[in-house]
Amino acid sequence: MYLVSAKEMRELDRLTIEQYGTPSHVLMERAGTCAAEAIVAAFPHVQTTPVLVVAGKGNNGGDGFVIARLLKKRGIKCEVILAARKEEVRGDALRNLTAFVRMRGKVSEVTDSPQLDLVQEKLSHCGLVVDALLGTGLNAPVQGLLAALIDLINASGVPVVAVDIPSGLDTDRGEPLGTAIQADLTVTFGYPKLGQVTDSGALYTGALVVADIGIAPEAVATVQPHTELLTAEEVGALVHARPRAAHKGDFGHLLVMAGARGKSGAALMCGGAGLRVGTGLVTLAGPASLNAIFSSAWIEAMTIPMPERPDGSFDLDEAAVAQALQGKTAIAFGPGVGVSVDTIGLTRWLLANSRLPLVIDADGLNCLATDPSVLRQATVPVVLTPHPGEMARLTGKPTAAIQADRLGTARDFATQYGCYLVLKGAHTVIAAPDGRCWVNPTGNPGMASGGMGDVLTGILGGLLAQGYAPHEACMLGVFLHGYAGDLAAQEKGEAGILARDVIERLPQGLRALRHAALGEHGAEDDP
Repeated sequence: MYLVSAKEMRELDRLTIEQYGTPSHVLMERAGTCAAEAIVAAFPHVQTTPVLVVAGKGNNGGDGFVIARLLKKRGIKCEVILAARKEEVRGDALRNLTAFVRMRGKVSEVTDSPQLDLVQEKLSHCGLVVDALLGTGLNAPVQGLLAALIDLINASGVPVVAVDIPSGLDTDRGEPLGTAIQADLTVTFGYPKLGQVTDSGALYTGALVVADIGIAPEAVATVQPHTELLTAEEVGALVHARPRAAHKGDFGHLLVMAGARGKSGAALMCGGAGLRVGTGLVTLAGPASLNAIFSSAWIEAMTIPMPERPDGSFDLDEAAVAQALQGKTAIAFGPGVGVSVDTIGLTRWLLANSRLPLVIDADGLNCLATDPSVLRQATVPVVLTPHPGEMARLTGKPTAAIQADRLGTARDFATQYGCYLVLKGAHTVIAAPDGRCWVNPTGNPGMASGGMGDVLTGILGGLLAQGYAPHEACMLGVFLHGYAGDLAAQEKGEAGILARDVIERLPQGLRALRHAALGEHGAEDDP
C-alpha cells in the first residue's frame, strides 16, 4: 500500500488519464461512487437524516457533486452548499454539478460572510456533512470565507466525511494550513497520502478508507513511490513458516548485550522479546554482577558474564566481546548500558568489527551520537531504533524539527549513513539505505510506558538472528510490536499496559499476521 505525496498523486492521475486511456470524468465518477458507498456503510443514519455536501469549485467539489447525486438517487435527502458561483465551476466538476441539478438537486451558493447564517441553519438540521471544499493541491493557508466555513463545520458537532483529504490539511506534512476540517472519516482516492498518517494528520483524518479508483499500474511503475503503509497482509506474508522437522538451530542465536547495575530490566525485556518472537537461542551478555538476575528471570536464555566497571556497567574488553560473538547470528546492543568511555568504545568496536547484523537502541544510540560517522565503518546491516529525543541527539536537530518531518529525517539519515532507521513514535517510520520508507499503523497510547523500546529491539534482533532480510525484519518487527500492543489494549485497556504484556502476545501476533496473509482458509497453517 503506497503512501504518496500530492505531486506523486497528481502525476499518477495525469498518466492514468493522458497515457493509459481512463477519462478524467470516469475517475471522478469512481471516486464519488466509492465515497458514497463508504458513507452509507459507516453512517447508516443518513437513510433518515439529511446530508449536507459542502463543495468548492474544483475537482474536490466535483467529487462532492457525484456523491450528492448518488446519495439522492438512493433516496437519501441531500443538498449542496457551493462555496462559489455556479459559473465559476469548470470541466468535470461542472459536468457533475449539472447532473445533480438536473435531478432537482438543491444547490445554495455561498460567496460572502453574511450567507454563513444559511450554512449555520442547514448544519443544525443535517445528520452528516460531506467536506468537498479543498483537495490535495492546497499549498497556502486557508483564509476568508473558506476558513469560516471550515470553522463552522468543526463547531457544529455533526459527523464529517472528508473527500480525499480534510480541507485545509497539508497533503504531505499533515499539518493544518491555517485551519482544517476535523473529519470522522476520510475517503481517500487511489492511495493514502503522506500527511494522513503523521501524528497531526491522523487526528484530522479520522478513520481512513482507501478507495481504488483504477489508477493504472503502468502509472505506478513510472512514478515509483518510495513510501509504503504497512498492512497486516503484507507483513504477514513475511512470517517464515516452520518445517515440522525443524530444530532450534534452524532459528538463529541472538546475542543481547545490554544492562548495567540498576538496569537489568532493559536486558531482560530485550531478551524476552527475542525468545517470544521465535529465535532458536538467546544469550544475555551483561556485566558479570547481573548474571544471577538474568539466569533466574528467563530460564530459557543462556548468559555470558562480561567484564564490568566498578559502577556495574560494561568494561570494554575486546577479546571477551569477540568471544561472546562466536556462534551467534545477530546482536542486539544498547538497552540500559549507560554512556561511558567503555560503552562508547564498545559501540564503535561492534560497528567496526562485527560480522553479524546489529540492532542498536537506547544508550547504544547515545554512545553513537558522539560520532555517527562511525556507522560508515560497518560492513553488515545495522538497524537503529531511536525515539525522537535520541534522533535529535544523532542529528543535532531540535526534537520539534524531527517531529515536524519524521519521514524526511529518517530517510535522510538512513541514506546518508547507510543504515536502517526505525524512528519510533505514533506511526513509526522505517527508512532503508536506498531511500525506501515504510510507515506503521499499529500501536496505541498505552504503549507509552517503560521498556517498550527494549521489546522492539529484542524483536528486531530476534528476526535478524532468524535470517530475515533487514528491511523485512524492520517491517515485520515494527508492525508486530504495535500489533501485540493492540492485542494487549483490547484485553486490558490502554492504561497500565506493561512491556511484558506485549512480549507475551508476540506468538499470538505472529499467528494472526500469518493468517491475515493466508486468508481465512489458511488458519490451520500456523507459523
